[in-house]
Parts: sequence; structure tokens; C-alpha cells
Amino acid sequence: MREKLLAVLEESERLSAAMSTQEVASDPEAYRKHAQAHARIAELVTCFKRYQQTEVGLKEAEALLRDETDAEMVAMVEEERAQLKATLEPLEQELRVLLVPKDPNDDKNTIVEIRAGTGGDEAALFVADLFRMYSRYTERKGWKIDVMNSNVTELGGYKEISFQVTGDQVYSQMKFEGGVHRVQRVPDTETQGRVHTSAVTVAVMPEAEEVELELDMNDLQFDVYRSSGPGGQSVNTTDSAVRITYKPTGMIVTCQDEKSQHKNKAKALKVLRARLFDIKQQEEADSRSEERRSQVGSGDRSERIRTYNFPQNRLTDHRIKLSLSSLDRVMAGGELDEVINSLIAADRAARLQED
Repeated sequence: MREKLLAVLEESERLSAAMSTQEVASDPEAYRKHAQAHARIAELVTCFKRYQQTEVGLKEAEALLRDETDAEMVAMVEEERAQLKATLEPLEQELRVLLVPKDPNDDKNTIVEIRAGTGGDEAALFVADLFRMYSRYTERKGWKIDVMNSNVTELGGYKEISFQVTGDQVYSQMKFEGGVHRVQRVPDTETQGRVHTSAVTVAVMPEAEEVELELDMNDLQFDVYRSSGPGGQSVNTTDSAVRITYKPTGMIVTCQDEKSQHKNKAKALKVLRARLFDIKQQEEADSRSEERRSQVGSGDRSERIRTYNFPQNRLTDHRIKLSLSSLDRVMAGGELDEVINSLIAADRAARLQED
């Protein structure tokens, strides 16, 4: 472990030195990449330096004990040594956790797609509820949401909605949200008070840069049309909506939320690139089946990950057996952090055990 830590410390110093050179400092893209790499290991480096300082203090205390004869001084040094030993163990455990390889996508912005599944109008309404939950959560985190595409129903729900979340470490927080979200509640349209069960599917994809996934324009078919609202009525008098078909697989991406055809095309390409990058990563993860089993959630969209029980005000995350009796506060975005942090901790523990 020490060899790994020394190598990380050396890398941190190398990156710091590189960022101070004229060559890197004058190139915004190169500087950004160096700064991101430096930030990724900053917490580990800080912890290791504290560990080293504690080790030095412990050795100095033990050296004093070998030479000291004054009883009062011996008692003081022994107390200091005990405190340093007590500090060293949790620092070592923290270092082991920080050394677990991080997901290279953790720093990325994220594209989220929510689609109504079983449950008809009620499922579409729950899509809107989840979108509001994530919107409030991102607002609390200081992130930004940009709607890429939406398909609104007459009752104010969404058959589907896709949006981009930008900010610091977005994917590291959002990646465990992918899967089937089940809701149990009495719909507003239910006259006999019966609880209905509906489901929606959430897909969470890291934004892919062009260098990571290059698209061959010959593989793409572009169509433009007039955007429409609930019931199919036209909401734009120009052909601003864009549909992109990826010919090799038939995958279709549409975007109609912007009034500008150019902006809709750019957003649709961003979603398409994220979907293809996600498929590529899923295939790579499938080939590493052992590692995949150690993860808290595979991101498999057919996996039921969570149940929202409104009559009992209870949220249950089935992957880590977490149950909270504060569904109202979670839906308001206030306590979603508790769920996400528990998932992150469980994933780290699983990875640490495997390592």
C-alpha cells in the first residue's frame, strides 16, 4: 500500500509542477485536464501526508520514551503516543478506502432519461414527480439542469423526459439512480381509494466527449419536423424539432424543446453520443463479470431498485435494504442525499472487500 501511496504523491507533485509551466498554463484544455487529474487525487494526498506526519510524531515519541527518565515527562509522552496510535488506525483505513480505484466517469456531467413504464397516466405523472425531485436535489447541490427533450401528457406528466445535469462530480452522485423505480399510491383519478402500482425507468449516462466516442456522420440520418405538445397539437410553426436515427442499430433520438433547429440538433447529438458510450461501457462491464457482481447496482434498466410507498410515506432501496420513513422529504430533494450517500458507502465497502 505504501508503494501505491508514494506513487500517487509523486504524481501529485508532477501535476503541480506541470501546471506551473508556461506550456500547460497557456493551454486552457491541457490545464483543465491537469487540474482535474490533480483534484482527483487531492483527498488521497492530503490524507497520506497526515498519515506520514502522524508516523513521524509517533517515532519521535517512542524515541523520547527510550531516553527519558523523568516520570512526569514519561507519562506525558506515553499519553501523546497513545493519541497518535489512535489517530493512525482510522487514517490507514481511510487511505485503503481512498485507494480503491475510482470510476473514471465520476467527474463527468450526466444525461438522465426517465420513461413511463407500466401504469399509464399514473406512471407519466410519476415521471414528472421524479423530475421535480431531481431538479430540487440538483438545485441544492449547486448543479444545473438543462432539459434535452420531453414528451408531455395532457394531465401534466411525461411519457419521457431527458435532461443534462452539469456540475462538480455529478455522475459520482447520480450513477446509482439507474433502474426501475416503482411507485405505490392512490392516483388522483382513483374514485375508490385503491392503491395502484406503477413503474418508471431511469437511465443515467455519463456525458461522452467527442474524443471518447467519435460519430461517423454517414451512420446518421437527420430528419426535421414541427414540434408538438400534449395531444399532438403543434407548438411551433417552423421545422425546429430534430430526429436522429443511428443507422447501424436503428436507435432514434429526438429533441424538440428548443426553438432553434441548430440547438435541438446539438442536444440530440449529445444524447446519442451518451447512449452509445453507455452501451459501450455496459459491454465492457459485462466482460468483467466478477467486478460487476461486487457493485451495488449494475445500472441494468430492468433491475427494480427502489419503491416509493406514498400511503406509508416510506422509501425502500432494495439494493442495500435501506428503508426511510420520510418519503415526503426525499421527494422534496432534501433527504435524497441520505439515500445516495448510503449507496456510495455500500459500493465503496464492496470494492474495498474485493480489493
